[in-house]
Amino acid sequence: MKRIYFLVPNIISAKSIVNELIDNDTSEKYIHLIANEGVSLEGLPDATLLQRSDFIPAVERGIAIGGTTGLLAGLVAMSIPGYGAIMGGGILIATTLAGAGVGTLLGSMVALDIPNSRHKAFQKAIESGEILMLVDTPKVQVGKVTELVLRHHPEAELEDIEPRSPLIPPGY
Repeated sequence: MKRIYFLVPNIISAKSIVNELIDNDTSEKYIHLIANEGVSLEGLPDATLLQRSDFIPAVERGIAIGGTTGLLAGLVAMSIPGYGAIMGGGILIATTLAGAGVGTLLGSMVALDIPNSRHKAFQKAIESGEILMLVDTPKVQVGKVTELVLRHHPEAELEDIEPRSPLIPPGY
């Protein structure tokens, strides 16, 4: 899957594009709109908190940092005379997993309040009333979707095509 970013000037264009995408076999769950708080999306597919925040990147960082910290704590615990010999290698696994779990939890809690860093480039346009449209589509359909939108809606601007990580769940 790839994510296509379009900037759309108004709600009328956004509604027309969404309807056209749905009519051409793009499921509504793969279309996400981000607009300024003053813009009513009128029943259009609004981006979720996970799409608006830096949740997934923070979870990835939390796992890495927490797991590394846990591994180091396990190595320290193994170096304690007597204790390390009793616990053996199991302490390394336990502390690494515990560290990864704590890092994931803390990273995700903090990230829910941080705007998605992928959307920084579009923030001024969103604040001025434009609508950011995210369309998730299979790699083989990217050309078809972009051509469909740009041919029928010249007011829409193709901003970016982002490769999706296989770890990111569909619809994020």
